[in-house]
Amino acid sequence: MRLLAPRLAQHLGQSVIVENKPGASGMIAGGYVARSAPDGYTLLMDITTFAVNPALHKKMQYRPLKDLTPITEIVRSANVLVVNPKVPVKTLGEFIKYAKQQDGRLSYASSGIGSSQHLAMEMFKHEVHIQLTHVPYKGGGPAMSDLLAGHVQSYFAFIPTAADHIKQGRLRPLATTGEQRSALLPDVPTIAESGFPGFQSYDWNGLFAPAGTPPAVVERISHAVKAVLEEPQIQARLKDLGLELVGSTPADFRSFLVEQIKQSKDTVKKSNITLE
Repeated sequence: MRLLAPRLAQHLGQSVIVENKPGASGMIAGGYVARSAPDGYTLLMDITTFAVNPALHKKMQYRPLKDLTPITEIVRSANVLVVNPKVPVKTLGEFIKYAKQQDGRLSYASSGIGSSQHLAMEMFKHEVHIQLTHVPYKGGGPAMSDLLAGHVQSYFAFIPTAADHIKQGRLRPLATTGEQRSALLPDVPTIAESGFPGFQSYDWNGLFAPAGTPPAVVERISHAVKAVLEEPQIQARLKDLGLELVGSTPADFRSFLVEQIKQSKDTVKKSNITLE
């Protein structure tokens, strides 16, 4: 958002100030915006956990799709399934076979219970019928450190974070979670093309307004974001970060979120995931 804000200000003719409100998986910021005046002057930049929170929290201070209005999905990024090089596999098929032989002894890291990496691996486990031991960490940094050290064996990593480790041979990539191959890892196949068509999992960033914001205002902001994403310098910078540019309409973003929330609830239920 800090990258987009100056250009967005030019398109809107209005200063755009970025204010961090961290905590509670984005729910502090979400609740603040949900309670703000629906005039288009207070917006929320949220991430994948927006669709996960309703599945994990029985009580929230706001209703995500009722108290907030989707404006646009800005960018998304697939993850990559990586293993420590000591794990004796080189392909996704070999990983699945090896995991079945290990009968739950093979471990995977995540950046925390309910994180996108956690749910992506749980979805994958159900898809391919394997058992793995989940080792949650307090953030992606510690998870990556222990993977590199060999304390855990596998991880659905954020592609830009993993790319350098892969190039240096410190991690071995098996497959990515996107619909298409990543521009940062063009030689790594997707899970879908590795024998599991339809499998997709993304981290994403999107923009929201308080419920009741006039449709004309929502549309104007959505168009402004799309215009910024079409600027060559912005495109180059975001693609260098391994991000896919989206710039969806408010209606398309809402439809995407409905599916994401359903997918999260299904995964949480199947895997019996709780925060305790």
